[in-house]
Amino acid sequence: MSKTTALPGLTEFEREVYSWQTTVPGFGEEGQRRLKGATVMISRIGGLGGLVAFELAAAGVGRLVLAHGGNLKPSDLNRQLLMRHDAIGQVRIETAVQMLKGLNPRIEIFSVPENVSESNASELVAKSDLVVDCAPLFEERYAMNDACVRLSKPMVECAMFETEAHITSFAPGKTGCLRCLYPEKPDDWKRRFPVIGAVSGMVGCLGAMEAIKILTGLGQPLYKRLLNCDLRSMSFHSVNLKPIKDCKLCSKTVNY
Repeated sequence: MSKTTALPGLTEFEREVYSWQTTVPGFGEEGQRRLKGATVMISRIGGLGGLVAFELAAAGVGRLVLAHGGNLKPSDLNRQLLMRHDAIGQVRIETAVQMLKGLNPRIEIFSVPENVSESNASELVAKSDLVVDCAPLFEERYAMNDACVRLSKPMVECAMFETEAHITSFAPGKTGCLRCLYPEKPDDWKRRFPVIGAVSGMVGCLGAMEAIKILTGLGQPLYKRLLNCDLRSMSFHSVNLKPIKDCKLCSKTVNY
């Protein structure tokens, strides 16, 4: 949320709930109030997005906008930690909302039982201060990216494959965008891919931390950097990202 927007206050109960993190230098009660006043959109609440939502709900973000279609399948259970075995066959996002409300009944949740598309991306992004992209399909990811650039909303980009994870953050006018990183959809990318559930959870926690940093001003977000993680060897390294000067979406907005 904007630093000029009036911040909500904290109740005594909230001060106790968040007392461990409000003692973090550079965060404090003001950081907690910024989280309470913020709205975060998360595309997909599966193995990756579910952990982002869970961590942000635990951290005290005030509102979540969630989008994910379909019913729960047995193959979801090894990594989608917002789900339950007894909810197999039920609408996935309804179970997710129940789990998040069980952890933090104070949180407001706007949920839609459908995936992000060009037809709904702008409406969903407009409701939010920040977007966390956890979608597996490039059509969804491009739709959110384009809406974020048009509406000047920051986006945390998370992805994983097998034992690898990748995360970066985009800020319209300051960095490039997803189309700079992936100008075209990879021809060999498929909806279903190999991944270990713990990898999804790890990058979900990193994505939640990126969102917290951007919303509160804590630390240095991954702007202009792509963090690559290989959990098979426990190696982590980052590479610098540069905007594409002829990007058809963001080239007119980036300060080179």
